[in-house]
Amino acid sequence: MSNPTRSSYLPSQLSAGDFPIVMDTGLIAAGQNLTRGAVLGQITASHEYVLCKAAAADGSQAPCAILDQDADTTDGAKSTPIRLTGQVLGSQLTFGEGLTLAAAKAALRPLCLFIR
Repeated sequence: MSNPTRSSYLPSQLSAGDFPIVMDTGLIAAGQNLTRGAVLGQITASHEYVLCKAAAADGSQAPCAILDQDADTTDGAKSTPIRLTGQVLGSQLTFGEGLTLAAAKAALRPLCLFIR
């Protein structure tokens, strides 16, 4: 008789409070491999979401949503759930080049996305 295997389940804890969460589906631009919690910006011309980078000049430099599910778009754009409102843990977020926690917090607050 073999010994039982013990394992632990550690859920991904993105939510940080009880502020209402509003979800939508966003089109994630091709060529990215993003994890849940990525801070997204939206390209003005195509309305596709990309990892928000401070130096971008296509509209995606402004944080506007948070990815709620891992998204691998290396083979093409993909619709994925995004958070439009709610409270999230700053420690669980992924930021693009040049974007800081403080800048994301300030930009997302007027959109009712609160980072703790």
